[in-house]
Amino acid sequence: MKKLVLPLSLMVPALVFSQVRKKKDTMKTTNIEEVVFQKKVTGRTNDLTTVKISAKDAQNVASISGGIEGIIKTLPSVNSNTELSSQYMVRGGNYDENLIYINDIEIYRPFLIRNSQQEGLSIINPDMVSTVNFSAGGFEPRYGDKMSSALNIYYREPEKFELSGEGSLIGGRLTTGFAAGKDQEGNRKFTALFSGRYRNTNLVLNTLKEDTDFNPKYMDFQTYLNYHFSPKLTVSFIGYYSKNDYEMIPKEREVDFGSLQQPLKLNVNYHGREDDKYKNMMGTASINFKPSDKLRFTLDAFAYQNREREYYSISSAYALQTFDPVTGDPVTSYDAGGQIEHARNDLQVKTYGAQFRTRFSPNVNTDIELGFKYEKENLKDLTNEWKLADSAGYSIPHEDFIDPRNAGDLRLMYNIAGKNHIQPTRFSAYAQYSQKFFWGSNKVFLNAGARVAHWSFNNETIFSPRAQFAIKPDWDTDMLFRLSGGVYYQAPFYKEIKDLDGNFNSSIKSQRSIQAILANDYEFYMYDRPFKLTTELYYKKMNDLIPYYMDNVRIRYTGKNNASGYSYGIDTRLFGEFVPGVDSWLSASYARVYENIDGKGDIPRPTDQRFRFAMFYQDYMPAFPQMRVNLTLTYAMGLPTGAPVLTDPYQYQKTLPSYKRVDLGLSYAFIDPKEKNAGYGFWGNFDELTLGVQVFNAFNIRNTVANQWITDANTNYMYPVPVRLTGRFFNVKLEFKIK
Repeated sequence: MKKLVLPLSLMVPALVFSQVRKKKDTMKTTNIEEVVFQKKVTGRTNDLTTVKISAKDAQNVASISGGIEGIIKTLPSVNSNTELSSQYMVRGGNYDENLIYINDIEIYRPFLIRNSQQEGLSIINPDMVSTVNFSAGGFEPRYGDKMSSALNIYYREPEKFELSGEGSLIGGRLTTGFAAGKDQEGNRKFTALFSGRYRNTNLVLNTLKEDTDFNPKYMDFQTYLNYHFSPKLTVSFIGYYSKNDYEMIPKEREVDFGSLQQPLKLNVNYHGREDDKYKNMMGTASINFKPSDKLRFTLDAFAYQNREREYYSISSAYALQTFDPVTGDPVTSYDAGGQIEHARNDLQVKTYGAQFRTRFSPNVNTDIELGFKYEKENLKDLTNEWKLADSAGYSIPHEDFIDPRNAGDLRLMYNIAGKNHIQPTRFSAYAQYSQKFFWGSNKVFLNAGARVAHWSFNNETIFSPRAQFAIKPDWDTDMLFRLSGGVYYQAPFYKEIKDLDGNFNSSIKSQRSIQAILANDYEFYMYDRPFKLTTELYYKKMNDLIPYYMDNVRIRYTGKNNASGYSYGIDTRLFGEFVPGVDSWLSASYARVYENIDGKGDIPRPTDQRFRFAMFYQDYMPAFPQMRVNLTLTYAMGLPTGAPVLTDPYQYQKTLPSYKRVDLGLSYAFIDPKEKNAGYGFWGNFDELTLGVQVFNAFNIRNTVANQWITDANTNYMYPVPVRLTGRFFNVKLEFKIK
């Protein structure tokens, strides 16, 4: 047997080629040529579009929003215009168009989050992660019905007792795990991993330069248990509970904006408060049965509950003032007025069901996968939300702007009220076939299949064929060419079916995207170190789109399939060891996305990204390798989400300023697992001990996440007042690990 072993970084995920070649001799011997991995990888996948991310890099990245999402945002196809949110947009899609899995179980994010300040901990705990697989589009049929991306996280099993923790100015975590018992082959029979986290971002939010009392408290607890009855049979359980409380009492706000020719200042006084609560629980029990190396069965039973409450009543009085551009002296106020914002929104989402998956591998070159999933959903929604704006003594909107003495009737800017309760069922199934073979001397991979889904609420059945093809030519230059695509639906759920009046629309349909992605991976050596340059071109043709507004980070759908659209772009990423021994990368992308609402013509969608550049860089001091640094840099052109919410997008196209941010992490490893010395005495119990300093928004750039619109009653002109994001913040953290 002739075996070719290539470095793991040069391989397509789970790409194993084999071909029988007969020699022309009397013995008719068989020679099998095979390409294999150098090590076992958890979370095997046949998906050619997957990018694997190091769990260690995700733990090291300096990010307010969280480790996994923080490092995903440095990929070329991913965009986000706020550092406080763990949500992200991919290739022109919005926050709701991304699949997230933990151990192949789909999970959900909170639904009522309106601004990024309310977001707490991401459900993904970086300390429990072993493998991160991310696809920005064109993913395989076993993933569900979303139009943009798929993120699949696999949790790890501890090999022995371990205890690790972290404490910082914004929170902390504590994780422990152990393994007990051994079978006849010496493998552990029972493993357990527990982790708890707490976060309070009050100190970070104080950099917003607002006189506001914040009290955001976020905590969660997770567990991952495995019992191996035998090498063939394993039972596992994942449990999750989180509780996020967000309290905000605004007092005063002062914003300078405008231009050099027309400097403006807004002074606002507030009365009232906001009190939001979010509780999430999830439990998943799985049975994994592997009767042979060729066959595997998995049965998952899952239950999810999300309880959300968004309560606020805030009144404000404002004065808008301008200044002489030469002397800087204040002149007569442009406007004075106020507004009242009120909400009593309650939501309860319960989902439970089961899924069955099987994989048959008749040989090392072939995989056949099947899966079935049943879900029962229970959605209870109570919405009561309105806004009243007043300027110069009358409410806005107003029928008569010519004569302000004609006050007219009291009118709300918007009033969303609804009481909904539905209990639909959802069924889905998929089948896919994966084959590796030689085409002449070229290595080829093929993955094709389809999925079907039905939802009883709108009585809709969708069919989604998908395919992936890759060829590695027999060239001296190490290149891989990939082509993937298919039909991808955005299956509606709570947000998509809710219209602007607050009612559920049972006639809503799934949004559809036909995708094609052409990619090239070029691997080479530079400075005697491996590098990989990935370039991807994509195009999406979309129909049955539901137009939406972006209210900070909340997506408000119109509840109608009355738009079509398309998107295209190019992504590139240079990955490698810019510094020996540690991975870094540079990402750049250009992306456009358009929609046509009711045949009025093409306009940019709220997620029209245009140009974006990002970098994740790691380094250390050669003389003091315990001193380490990591840096994330982002530049992204502004999104067209600066227009007033619930207005005609064809009349208001206001692009936000570009998003620019640099986060820096510095750390010193007092005890490094690679250089551990048994002579440390008491400190010898530690496997790792690190003290770090994180500098969030190192250059103190005041980014804008949205606009607040103030109307001048005299001219009916609406002034966009920027809603700023956080400023520079220094965080100190201590990490330890005991094994």
